[in-house]
Amino acid sequence: MKRFFFLAVSVCFTTVLLAQSKYDHREAFHPFFYPNFGNEYRSASGQPGPKYWQNQANYNIKATIDPEKHTVGGTVALQYVNNSPDELSFLWLQLDQNIYRKDSRGSATTTTLGGRWANGEFTEGHMIQSVKIEQNGKLTDAKYQVTDTRMQVWLPEVLKNAGASAKVVIEYKFTVPEYGTDRMGRLKQKDGWVYEVAQWFPRACVYDDINGWNVNPYLGAGEFYLEYGTIEYSITAPSNMIVVGSGGLMNAEECFTAEQIKRWGEAMKSDKTVVIRSADEVNKATSRPGNPFTTWKFKCENTRDVAWAASTAFIMDAARMNLPSGKTAMAVSVYPKESASKKDGNDWRRSTEYTKASIEFYSKYLYEFPYPVATNVAGIVGGMEYPGIVFCSAGATESGLFGVTDHEFGHTWFPMIVGSNERKFAWMDEGFNTFINILSSEAFNNGEYKDAPSVSGMANYMFGDKMDGMLNGADVLQQGNLGVAAYFKPGMMLYVLRNEVLGAERFDRALKEYVRRWAFKHPTPWDFFHTIENVSGEDLNWFWRSWVLNTWKFDVAVTEVKPVNEGGISGVTIKLQLLEKMPMPVTVKVVDVNGFEQLIKLPVEVWQRGDTWSFPVATKAAVKEVIVDPDMRLPDMNPANNKWEK
Repeated sequence: MKRFFFLAVSVCFTTVLLAQSKYDHREAFHPFFYPNFGNEYRSASGQPGPKYWQNQANYNIKATIDPEKHTVGGTVALQYVNNSPDELSFLWLQLDQNIYRKDSRGSATTTTLGGRWANGEFTEGHMIQSVKIEQNGKLTDAKYQVTDTRMQVWLPEVLKNAGASAKVVIEYKFTVPEYGTDRMGRLKQKDGWVYEVAQWFPRACVYDDINGWNVNPYLGAGEFYLEYGTIEYSITAPSNMIVVGSGGLMNAEECFTAEQIKRWGEAMKSDKTVVIRSADEVNKATSRPGNPFTTWKFKCENTRDVAWAASTAFIMDAARMNLPSGKTAMAVSVYPKESASKKDGNDWRRSTEYTKASIEFYSKYLYEFPYPVATNVAGIVGGMEYPGIVFCSAGATESGLFGVTDHEFGHTWFPMIVGSNERKFAWMDEGFNTFINILSSEAFNNGEYKDAPSVSGMANYMFGDKMDGMLNGADVLQQGNLGVAAYFKPGMMLYVLRNEVLGAERFDRALKEYVRRWAFKHPTPWDFFHTIENVSGEDLNWFWRSWVLNTWKFDVAVTEVKPVNEGGISGVTIKLQLLEKMPMPVTVKVVDVNGFEQLIKLPVEVWQRGDTWSFPVATKAAVKEVIVDPDMRLPDMNPANNKWEK
């Protein structure tokens, strides 16, 4: 009876004709992946080489904000240190405010196209009043030329290599645009304007061992690539304004009242949010020092940039953040009354709670938060990150506010600590950050805002024929594709790498080592690839080739389930086929007629010799169901062919 049953049902074990596959195993596993071998600057293991170098940019800035004219002006002194092996005859600086000029390249392209980074109005950009150079004890007027958002400054003497320095002193001013390409601007509120000020001083372009000078213009979507150094800056403002900024405030006693200093001291000891300046105090003169003007002095060390915000409308609160080393830092939020109006309080009054949770999570998972303060500012900017300070939408509430706060502070690690070239490789900061946000949201408040992504459900969107690839600059991507190509797809790439290829333990160890190696340095995509492979112990050329270098798709099908009976042991032989160009390890679930389930994990190497793979599975009863990727954790373009049923 058993034998008859087996033979009878075997008629039902049909073979599906093999489809035409696009897969080429020789291409997918081609051994020549890396464009060059390691050298003394960048090791083949993925870490900085013994002679790795990068130049240094230190700034001392004195600026004043005029809220009547909406202008910022002052003097910046750039101390540029040449650690490269090359002698330099000139320096390149970024003048990002020039994007707001009517004749800028950004206006001609991004603004004409419209969208998030379009200029809502035009300004005169960076108005340069003087440029002087101090070199070898001599101060001279500089020869310089402005080209769109870049300025080339010629040096009176060649700047020697191996640590020689020169100082460039620039007097300048600019008008703060109301909407600054969603990276800065000003928002009118009942109690005054909220100013979010960034890209506000001439900054040195990066000179590196990959491209020499990196002088890509600022067009809007492409972000930044900057040198590290110490930045000391002061902002002089009317005393009825509160100013917050990157780094530590050096003269708090001159900027706050005695009561506010006392409350700050309480916040430094509290894991719960402490109000520094309440909504009821915003319009009280006693909540601000009596002088007509206050100069706020900040210092931020080992940083690539600084930004700041100022307003008469700010409510302010803070709490202590606990870091893995035992050190503490401060989580701070500033926002107008309009951002704290929900009856249930689930609005900006939870911002400091969100900030604290995000910073503490990433500090433990990746690398300790390096700045004394993390400040969240409610304003016109939808979401933008700077070292130690982020700008988030004043209208955000509940999960939206948590999500944007968590995302922008996640950027502390990518690219503020790990200084990749955002202008060229948006996926290396936005995608990495999208991935770590998944883990952070799972951890926050017992999963209050947990939102596990659907890799399979988004496959046809991520890999659609009209979707741009990851290895395109942000300014090259279609605007409608940026969210997938720079954020979601690379985020899902790391999610799949962690969960389906390496496992959480190996992946987490490798990612943490990548951050440690390249903290406050400039890695390339190849440095990342090398590091993950060397630390995890896997050759992942096939993976990077599929996800990053190409726009390959993944589609695996069950094409045959055939019964076998050898030596008294029943079972089936299952045949799978790859129909698209991306190989992946796969999990196969086999269910017999009694409901007994088996999970078979096939490594990616099964695809090294072709597009089909057959394997036997021993069973105690007839098989009724075979499913590839049963939990739908892979980006399969056609899940319908993943299942076979008797």
